[in-house]
Amino acid sequence: MCNLCPFFAKKDDLKLQIESMKVKLRHLQKLHECAHTEPVDSTQKLHNNLGIQRVEHEIKLREIDLTEEMVRRLLRRMEREEEEVAEREAQPIQTSSGQKATEGDGDHQNAGKINTGLKNAGRCLTEYNRYSWEHIQAATSSFSSDLVIGKGTYGTVYKAKFQHTVAAVKVLNSLEGFGTQQLQQELEVLGKIRHPHLLLLLGACPEHGCVVYEYMESGSLDDALHHRRNGTPPLAWYDRVRIAWEVATAVAFLHSARPDPIIHRDLKPANILLDRNLASKVGDVGLSTALLHHPGTGGGGGQQQSTMVRNTTPVGTFCYIDPEYQRTGAVSAKSDVYALGVVVLQLLTGRTSPLGLAHAVETTLEEDSGDSFAEMLDTTAGEWPPEEARELALLALRCAEMRRRDRPGLREHILPALERIKDVAARAARETKALLLRTASSSAAPGHFLCPILQEIMEDPCVAADGYTYDRKAIETWVSMKDKSPMTNLRLPCKSLIPNHSLRSAIMDWSSKNR
Repeated sequence: MCNLCPFFAKKDDLKLQIESMKVKLRHLQKLHECAHTEPVDSTQKLHNNLGIQRVEHEIKLREIDLTEEMVRRLLRRMEREEEEVAEREAQPIQTSSGQKATEGDGDHQNAGKINTGLKNAGRCLTEYNRYSWEHIQAATSSFSSDLVIGKGTYGTVYKAKFQHTVAAVKVLNSLEGFGTQQLQQELEVLGKIRHPHLLLLLGACPEHGCVVYEYMESGSLDDALHHRRNGTPPLAWYDRVRIAWEVATAVAFLHSARPDPIIHRDLKPANILLDRNLASKVGDVGLSTALLHHPGTGGGGGQQQSTMVRNTTPVGTFCYIDPEYQRTGAVSAKSDVYALGVVVLQLLTGRTSPLGLAHAVETTLEEDSGDSFAEMLDTTAGEWPPEEARELALLALRCAEMRRRDRPGLREHILPALERIKDVAARAARETKALLLRTASSSAAPGHFLCPILQEIMEDPCVAADGYTYDRKAIETWVSMKDKSPMTNLRLPCKSLIPNHSLRSAIMDWSSKNR
């Protein structure tokens, strides 16, 4: 009993942290409400919004920590019990194998498989929280149609609220047939593994075909590409590049699962979900399958993993299914690579239908016309950098090759290439956000604090020969190209600049008070 004390102490500490942050959140929300009714400048409103989002994110993380701590404690207890069961079960098998040593090593391998099977069976029954049917009904307001956020072939997804946690509940249409297999597979996969870009499984009510996931505020990538959500701006190109990289890391993580690599088999925009900050998570692993590892295959890693195959009945979504898998029934890690290539092409072009997309992009690139390729890019995403967009398109086309052997390896080639392009995108994202913050600050600043050229708050104000004050960098760039005043359009008698110390001091004082 004593060894449980640290666990309960940590649990209570996490609960106190959560309650403290909720008080802080309510305070920020009241400030935000006042900002709508009282004359508060836009900078303060922006800071309030950012503060609310930050606290909500911290609350969500602490609640996840609390859940995972409880699960870890339970798992440690179950593992001890499993080891005891495995030892008891292995004892007669080892005795029998010793008596029949002349029959070869096959019996020893079978004994190992039996022990592994016992452990796996125990884990997939315990590694997720169980919700009662009444709890599910209460959280979804008895499955109110107003809370439906998605519908699929096998079930309906509802927005639900469990105490202080908002979640998504998927309810199967039927407890018979392939839908039940999908439910079992999702619990098997998501109940065992965690990754920042895999959808988090919160729990399930398997007797009634219900699975509870974390709620993703921004819907699916498919919603974003279709512009289904009113008031939501289009995804910027740098966000699309980051999403491609995040999805690739999640798929690579599945492929590196032990003891057997996991193939998703249904990777598509509808199964890629976005949170409030547009971070992506891969979900719907109900069609996934494991590449069963056998001795001598190299452990499923590196180049050997990419060549491992398993013969299964082809499943998935038309246009995202690996053509070679569809033709032969042999699925491999390169099957997910094909789907990833199609998704990346959709991110580039904004095309909601993948039908014929690879052929259209390939034809445009073969024409070697920069203008033609630029016209295929989704202009709602902003101004794509030409070199990186072309590199991304060529990479996606290689992923979408018809033959498995012609596709690049995920870890060896795709992730390093996406990492390079992501770095360029991350720099552009930082610059854009900094500009938005400066613009928000500038809109609330006194007019004489703004540079007449940049229309931004001046960092180093200087008086030019025309008598007007400009930001030093802006006016120096101006006079290096022109000899006329930006304000009067008259010729400047000289290019000398005089620092405006009093204005600079006033700007610094104003900025410190409005941070």
